[in-house]
Amino acid sequence: MNKNNLVIIIFTIVSIQMFSQELLQEKTHFSRQDSLRGSITPEREWWDLTYYHLDIKVEPDKKFISGKNTIHYKVLKTDSVMQIDLQPPLKLTKATQNNKELNIKHDGNAHFISLYIKQNIGDTNSVTVYYEGIPKEAVRAPWDGGVSWKKDNNGNHFIATSCQGLGASVWWPNKDHMYDEVDSMQISVNVPDKLMNVSNGRLRKVEQIKDTKTYHWFVKNPINNYGVNINIGDYVNFFEVYNGMAGNLDMNYYVLRDNLEKAKKHFKDAPKMMKAFEHWFGQYPFYADSFKLVEVPYLGMEHQSSVTYGNQYKKGYLGNDLSGTGWGLKFDFIIIHEAGHEWFANSITNKDIADMWIHESFTAYSENLFLDYYYGKEASADYVIGTRKNIANDKPIIGKYYGVNKKGSGTDMYYKGANMLHTLRQLIEDDEKWRQILRKMNITFYHKTVTTQQIENFLSKETGINLTEFFNQYLRTTKIPTLEYLHKNKSLKYRWTNIIDGFDMPIQIKIGNKKQWIYPKTEWQNLKISSSKTPIVVDKNFYVETKKL
Repeated sequence: MNKNNLVIIIFTIVSIQMFSQELLQEKTHFSRQDSLRGSITPEREWWDLTYYHLDIKVEPDKKFISGKNTIHYKVLKTDSVMQIDLQPPLKLTKATQNNKELNIKHDGNAHFISLYIKQNIGDTNSVTVYYEGIPKEAVRAPWDGGVSWKKDNNGNHFIATSCQGLGASVWWPNKDHMYDEVDSMQISVNVPDKLMNVSNGRLRKVEQIKDTKTYHWFVKNPINNYGVNINIGDYVNFFEVYNGMAGNLDMNYYVLRDNLEKAKKHFKDAPKMMKAFEHWFGQYPFYADSFKLVEVPYLGMEHQSSVTYGNQYKKGYLGNDLSGTGWGLKFDFIIIHEAGHEWFANSITNKDIADMWIHESFTAYSENLFLDYYYGKEASADYVIGTRKNIANDKPIIGKYYGVNKKGSGTDMYYKGANMLHTLRQLIEDDEKWRQILRKMNITFYHKTVTTQQIENFLSKETGINLTEFFNQYLRTTKIPTLEYLHKNKSLKYRWTNIIDGFDMPIQIKIGNKKQWIYPKTEWQNLKISSSKTPIVVDKNFYVETKKL
């Protein structure tokens, strides 16, 4: 590796960590706005989302958005005040029900709408909210969130939204909490007629309105709020049909006009991704809505059925291998990682952002399984082990606080989480069983919002291993289990240190040419071996520290 490449890789890793930390500034005191954004408030809890129709006009020259969202909902409890979220500087200007204007109490990002008709349990009603303004502009998308107002090389507007963590209410009004996904949605976006808007789901129709066009997209499957997106540019489209587990799957690609030929060659990783992930995780979760890869002016994001791409048509992460092994340059990181989120984030979605590891750990691990499918188990192991150098162990993977929109460690939910899952695969010691567990997980929690406890309970049951202390150790502390051992005469002494109470994970070692499981405890254990000169090697696939005394 030459010096320039090393500098680039180090800069990339540091940049990712800095950006993650920007999203995740340590905070221990929370405001009313944090709770209104992050908790299931009484004004959210009494109604269940069933359908959105987001109908907006985007004026690129003014960086201005205006329009309305019609919100259909089922009444679960009798109440009369509804919370809708929209972040300043956007303004919620009006709300109506049955054509009657409603009173709104504005409280920062939250807007409380008083309904005049009786909300009978079981009824399905609708409210329409109107809004307008210049939304928060993303300075360094996707990490800071907002709208990216850019231009392509030909001077055409090139616009995209990204809002993970910050919330979808940064650009459109909605019930902005992960626990309640809308069942289906129409997205209608009016833009200048020389531009195209690409959103989630399938394109139903395009309307010419004077010198503008409105693109109507329909999402048939449940969708989380930050997964909704608009992408506006001078796009051209090409497509292919993939013969997958559920039959023919439309795979559409929208790229800037000048990049068409380049994209046709480079996007061959997309069907390869689909083949590998259907093998490991089961059926792609959104056949009804198709799969799209959409070029954007930022790095990329896992928007459901509208995965965004900005990796500059390079292998690896902007041309760099985050593992330092060479295997990371065998695939386009953004295509594989962001598409992996279709299974983990878009189909299986965390209810609270404190449990965001469910999205990122499994998806980071999916990079490893992509390599496993095409290059073998050893290559995939080298890759995921190589990413350990990026682990910070600065704070636990799981967020300490629930109900306030607060994540855990921004970096370790990726690399540490992936290595935790790689370690779990070793404990199962049956690759086909592991594959079937991952597939069953995607069936059990298909299109559902989940908690960490649900995932832990599922994995403990399916593996047949009580994983309580395993997850407590890796998810809820920054302690890395340390295997201390003493090799003397014909004896091997060993024990665990730096562990929580009850941690009893077995580990595999190699004594000479023979593999063997050992069962360390906090007290010294003793194993007789044939010779003091017999080499002892701890299996590198376990994410632990080792200390030879």
